[in-house]
Amino acid sequence: MDFSSINWLAVLVATVSAFVVGGIWYGPLFGKAWMAEMGFTEEELKEANMAKIYGTAFVLEFIIALQLAFFLGHGDTDPSVGQGAAYGFHIGFFFIALSMGVNALFSRTSLKLWFINGFYFVVLLTLMGVILTVM
Repeated sequence: MDFSSINWLAVLVATVSAFVVGGIWYGPLFGKAWMAEMGFTEEELKEANMAKIYGTAFVLEFIIALQLAFFLGHGDTDPSVGQGAAYGFHIGFFFIALSMGVNALFSRTSLKLWFINGFYFVVLLTLMGVILTVM
């Protein structure tokens, strides 16, 4: 891995995009459905250690963005925005969402919860691919 070829600002912006997408996804779009499927109340969520959750999530999403940057930078040519979006989509859908679907089947969680959690990563990685190729 060649760290000198990484656009660190793009990786940081892609990481921050995870929080923007997550805030919308798990807020106004699917927040109430996610809470119902998980069996959480708003009071229970407020009791969580949010610094630990958000801090750890930031680190993990930074690693995801960094690895996607390495993946997109592997080759002789710079990928186009369309290629970045396609790579992000394919990783999000075929690797993450479908893997989460297998876990949902065996853990017997609902199709709705699988959709909410799995497709968050499809949208996120597609956006990250765009950000990393635009910048």
